[in-house]
Amino acid sequence: MKAIIPAAGLGTRFLPMTKNSPKEMLPIIDKPAIQYVVEEAVNSGIDDIVIVTGRGKEVIENHFDIAYELEKILEERNDKEKLEEVRKISEIAEIFYVRQKMPLGLGHAIYVAKKHIDNETFAVLLGDDIIVAEEPCTKQIMKAYERYDASIIAVQEVDKKDVTKYGIIECEEVDDGVYKIKNLVEKPNIQEAPSNLAVMGRYILTPSIFGCIEKTKPGKNNEIQLTDALNLLLEKEDIYAYKFKGKRYDLGDKFDWLRINIEMALQREEFKQKLMELIRKIANEK
Repeated sequence: MKAIIPAAGLGTRFLPMTKNSPKEMLPIIDKPAIQYVVEEAVNSGIDDIVIVTGRGKEVIENHFDIAYELEKILEERNDKEKLEEVRKISEIAEIFYVRQKMPLGLGHAIYVAKKHIDNETFAVLLGDDIIVAEEPCTKQIMKAYERYDASIIAVQEVDKKDVTKYGIIECEEVDDGVYKIKNLVEKPNIQEAPSNLAVMGRYILTPSIFGCIEKTKPGKNNEIQLTDALNLLLEKEDIYAYKFKGKRYDLGDKFDWLRINIEMALQREEFKQKLMELIRKIANEK
């Protein structure tokens, strides 16, 4: 299976930092966010990846390219550990790039990768969503696809007050944590939300989605919404939702970015003790 990683968004919620640096390159301790997403795909068994970029996103391509000068310096210093780590990045997978020339929405971003996908079912991993899980989220929904042979959307429950931030599904439960979708509503108000099951940035989609995207009319901000295309797909195919096991971080949210850095640092022995001491010190000062 191939994967598409849309990474062409403007990142306006992280301005001014994202004026010249993509939000997908935001550091999570010592790795950029998009590397975690690529690693999730690879750890799910996917090594053929297309990243959809836009203007000013060349740094993403450079990150996964060979860094001859850096490797030469590390070789001269005999720093084998760092050299191996740098080389792994450029060898992690077969990564291709297509450009979304205008910011016309998630549906359009997926559509520009159509030629690379051919007529195959494929995965979509949003480039600004980090999901930490014992088993990669993408692998979880790939297993659900194998069982139901239909498009699968990763979902999680959210607080009712937060449904306005997400795509929300109307559904019926057909198995433990598996739902047959009846409708998708993009960022509904609290009163109209059909559930509190929110779409969380991971999909397995059949190639029929491309024809549905072609028929989808632009909506708010002249963007082609994937949610609208999925509702068209529902008219001819079943779509299921899978409530995955794991923790999701939204890199479009500044607090979530701070949170993932702190929580992941606490999992590393080199930082854990010092960070706990710092947190206690700050708490006592307050």
